[in-house]
Amino acid sequence: MYETFYHMSRTPFSRSIPTNALYASHPMKEILGRLTYAAERQLFAVVTGDCGTGKTTTIRQFTDKLDASKFSVLYLSDSKLTPRHFYKGLLEQLGCEAKFYRGDAKRQLHHEIELMRGIHGIQPVVVVDEAHLLDREMLEEVRFLLNFKMDSQSPMALILVGQSELWNRLRLQSCAAIRQRIDLQCKLGHYDRSETGAYITGHLKYAGCDHPVFSDGAIDEIHRYSGGAARLINKVCTHSLLYGAQNAHSILDDRMIKRVIEGEFS
Repeated sequence: MYETFYHMSRTPFSRSIPTNALYASHPMKEILGRLTYAAERQLFAVVTGDCGTGKTTTIRQFTDKLDASKFSVLYLSDSKLTPRHFYKGLLEQLGCEAKFYRGDAKRQLHHEIELMRGIHGIQPVVVVDEAHLLDREMLEEVRFLLNFKMDSQSPMALILVGQSELWNRLRLQSCAAIRQRIDLQCKLGHYDRSETGAYITGHLKYAGCDHPVFSDGAIDEIHRYSGGAARLINKVCTHSLLYGAQNAHSILDDRMIKRVIEGEFS
């Protein structure tokens, strides 16, 4: 609807935007570089961030940049992940039927990974999303999983992704053994005012909109409300564009953004 009014060829604030068209701030580029290094060196990395700061989007960008001839990404996202379902999920993605008992399934996974690395020269990258929901037993299993060949090497790159509370849990004394194995820690922050403006401009450009739609004051209001969280920026911008198209406003100013926020998000 609003795309036609603003002469857009694509939807600018959609989750379906290709990863190569997404806005990448300088901190984001650093995180992507760290994750690539973790994949290459088979390290254990933890990515945390507040709700809506783009954790899963970051992982999409990271995995899309990996060379598929060198890396195989195994992705799990389950709020009630147990060790048995963990091994079952990974083995199924490798085309195998997992053995019933946890110990057998773990040895089976190690065997499949050795074949993958030794014969095909492909390094596995395991990504566990929503990791802040993992229970103590599952976190302990992660530690045991990484104990490979008398702890002389890691069988895979492992990346845990979760909300900020994940790192708060890992800082507890009871999680010291797990925390000590972490090679890289990445924290996703909120966009500042300048980054929020660049984010909006970049997404409008992707949509084929080469003229300004949001005034500087409008961007100030969007940043104030969203706190620099990408998900909220998308939400406010989408609702504001709908409001602007319905009321024939070619430029959206701060008063209009306030009206949208007060009318639809309060």
